Amino acid sequence: MPRTTDQYQAIQAETIILDGHGGDPIRAFYARPLGAGPFPSMVLIHHMPGWDDWYKEVTMKFAYHGYATLSPNLYERFGHGAPDDVAAMARNAGGVPDETVVGDIDASIRFLKAQPNTNGKTGLWGTCSGGRHGYLAACKLDNVDAICDLWGGGVVMREEDLTPARPASPIDFTADLTAPVLGIFGNDDRNPTPEAVDQQEAALKQHGKQYEFYRYDGAGHGFFYDNRPAYRQEQATDAWPKVWAFLSKHLS
Repeated sequence: MPRTTDQYQAIQAETIILDGHGGDPIRAFYARPLGAGPFPSMVLIHHMPGWDDWYKEVTMKFAYHGYATLSPNLYERFGHGAPDDVAAMARNAGGVPDETVVGDIDASIRFLKAQPNTNGKTGLWGTCSGGRHGYLAACKLDNVDAICDLWGGGVVMREEDLTPARPASPIDFTADLTAPVLGIFGNDDRNPTPEAVDQQEAALKQHGKQYEFYRYDGAGHGFFYDNRPAYRQEQATDAWPKVWAFLSKHLS
């Protein structure tokens, strides 16, 4: 619903320390509307470029739209520095283990649902590797109420692509998915390819899952990233309202 000009609006944003997977302390960027609420909540799962400024800005965007939003630093255990440097550390180590990511996401959800001004419903939103991690977490956890997978590369994996950190293809757990899925993809993407998106959609249909998929011509990987050459204004401008409509339907 559009806001009116006489409405009071305020958000608060800060870095907090969260008990993540295994009780490890990790940083998370926490932005939320001020007021009694109750507000729906979101966990934003960052991409391979890391826990960067773009993700923190989008965390505040979600808070502006009325969601108590947490973006955990999934690369906390690799060290600290510029986001690109930390992401390089993560890549050189073979990536963050799936088990650790799911544990950090679970801890983030539990934190949000425990806040007195949230409504008990939490969604996941992730791009690139974050889309894959969100899909996997939604299959592994029972406390996810909606999932937005934006061009999640690696939801569909070949056997030769499996690694110690990523030992299974998330699509194989689709039968366990309990949350509705929004998928947003560019038809020029190579990870996931349109064929991989077809496989993901077929698995959702096979298991009778609730989903909405939107595919955009003229867009490739990362077309929401307005700070990168991959940005596609027309397609991103069309897709953002679909995100808000989907989340409003399932979390409000």
